[in-house]
Amino acid sequence: MAQITVDRKLCDNHGQCAIAAPKVFSMNDEGILEFEETFDDALLDEVEEAIDVCPVQAIFVKD
Repeated sequence: MAQITVDRKLCDNHGQCAIAAPKVFSMNDEGILEFEETFDDALLDEVEEAIDVCPVQAIFVKD
């Protein structure tokens, strides 16, 4: 299992990550990002895409 963090000071809740990796990221009813801190390694490509499309580069994979 891999882990991610989101820098909430940087995150502007654009939601691009939720489009790129919907099994890991989602937007709640208030438009605030929610995410799974751990995810299956099989989703790594989707998570890397979410990292790439984040306009403020607020998502990080933890080793």
